[in-house]
Amino acid sequence: MQRPPPEVGVVVVKTEPAQLTAVLPGRTSPYEVSDIRPQVGGLLKARLFTEGAIVRKGQPLYQIDPAPYKAAYDNAVAVLVAAKAKAVRYAALVKQNAIAPQLYDDTVAAYKQAAANVETARINLGYTRITAPIAGRIGRSAVTQGALLTADQTTPLATIQTLDPIYVDITQSSSEVLALKLAMQHGNVNSEPSDAPATLTLDNGTKYALEGKLQFSEVNVDETTGAVTLRAIFPNPHGILLPGMFVRATIVEGVEQRAILVPQQGIGRNEKGDPTALVVDDKNVARLKLLKTSRAIGDRWLVTDGLKAGDRLIVEGLQKAAPDAPVHPVPASIVKPAMGATPPAKLKGA
Repeated sequence: MQRPPPEVGVVVVKTEPAQLTAVLPGRTSPYEVSDIRPQVGGLLKARLFTEGAIVRKGQPLYQIDPAPYKAAYDNAVAVLVAAKAKAVRYAALVKQNAIAPQLYDDTVAAYKQAAANVETARINLGYTRITAPIAGRIGRSAVTQGALLTADQTTPLATIQTLDPIYVDITQSSSEVLALKLAMQHGNVNSEPSDAPATLTLDNGTKYALEGKLQFSEVNVDETTGAVTLRAIFPNPHGILLPGMFVRATIVEGVEQRAILVPQQGIGRNEKGDPTALVVDDKNVARLKLLKTSRAIGDRWLVTDGLKAGDRLIVEGLQKAAPDAPVHPVPASIVKPAMGATPPAKLKGA
């Protein structure tokens, strides 16, 4: 007596919207960075901040000895007063033709030059008090009271970093970026990459509590790594994220409207490592299909080629089924439908 075909559990393949996400490595970087350098030289009289503290924009940080600059300013003011008085006298004389017009013009030019010298001296005097150009956390000071500073020195006095919000620079392979762009052009994926939400996992595996968003991606591909840099921004009110930290960012790339998602237990591998599946045809015969998959979404594979809507995919009893052999398909019992999806329809021949 011929043995009956083995019973297998199947699901009906269908298309559905699928949110596409990517988990990518990244590092944190400050939202703003400012190296503090003197704009005039002189003897440092005082440091006016606490190392490691939060400073506000415009807050005084260092005081350079202002005495020489105050003297230069006073001298420039005195010269300006004399030049102004001379210009006033010569204005009256030139009206009386008592002096040559050229002499008057030279006097006016000298007066304007004196006024400019006063403004320069005033600016330099103001530069003796070094203030914070941005708000943020200031690091250690590289100098102490009594140090001699120069206007052209390369070593910063201190560095201020704005850490709330904070940037996360993420790298993604150019091939993945290209595939996503092509899918968007073909209308398969809807995406708003400039405002895509993002979440973080810290280096110790902890989930970062606050959500960020993707800001932009570089227009160049790194020739050495073949990667594109994406930049996301995250709120950091408690200072948990510090510059240079390694993180893993999960970004939403878009929504594929007609995705084919199948249970992972229904996908096998051949000797080359390519994904395969057994599909029941209209004569209840198992047929081996060679697939292409792009990623796992939850407990399902996103299939890009090899399956179509309406195919009956074997997900239970695979060990009993063989390619090109008859099977007895029944609705799978252990496979739960996707959230919001309808249960599998009743199968022909079941």
